[in-house]
Amino acid sequence: MYINRGSGFFGAFPPVIKNLVIINALMLLITYITGDFMYEKFSLFYFESPLFKPYQLITHMFMHGGFIHLLFNMYSLVIFGMVLEQVWGSKRFFLYYMITGLGAALLHSLVLYIDASSLASAAEAGNFAAMQKLELLYTTPTVGASGAVYGVLLAYGMLFPNNVLQLIFPPIALKAKWFVLIFGAIELYLGISNTGGNVAHFAHLGGMIFGFFLIKYWKKKNNLYF
Repeated sequence: MYINRGSGFFGAFPPVIKNLVIINALMLLITYITGDFMYEKFSLFYFESPLFKPYQLITHMFMHGGFIHLLFNMYSLVIFGMVLEQVWGSKRFFLYYMITGLGAALLHSLVLYIDASSLASAAEAGNFAAMQKLELLYTTPTVGASGAVYGVLLAYGMLFPNNVLQLIFPPIALKAKWFVLIFGAIELYLGISNTGGNVAHFAHLGGMIFGFFLIKYWKKKNNLYF
């Protein structure tokens, strides 16, 4: 259990949340200074891309596409993650965060593999549009803590299902369990329909899926809070 002994703005944050916010903010600042270098080295690329490096499975979780992207992820992490770190402790929370982030990357990579296989077949048949899409798939980076943050959201909904969340838009109150189910359904729809632009919806779902099974495993072992 975390006990707050600090003071000031960051003193109110438990240690893992505090360090995650600082690291993500520093990574974005360095990205602004260095430009494409950070994206080329530390974003996650498709595993068959010449730009792919195994360490990107970790580093992409601390990269963001801009300030608004960072702000939304860190705000959600603080709102839902602080209580989880307090009830789980820092070690358990960090383990959960990293596993869900990796799970998000794995599901996202699996979806890319399925897409790449289909595009490769069409490209071999001489489809020029498929060739262009395949090239784009190989060179498009994935960044963000969103997969892990969605895992944190899922955990909050499972541990505190009846806590009421007041939404700003739309201005309604929802129990956490319904909030999580609605967000999961939206991500599934947008991922399947491919109407979500450049957002990695299956990465979000991956974080939630891995989080669900990890919590179920801990519950089965009677080890959810220890």
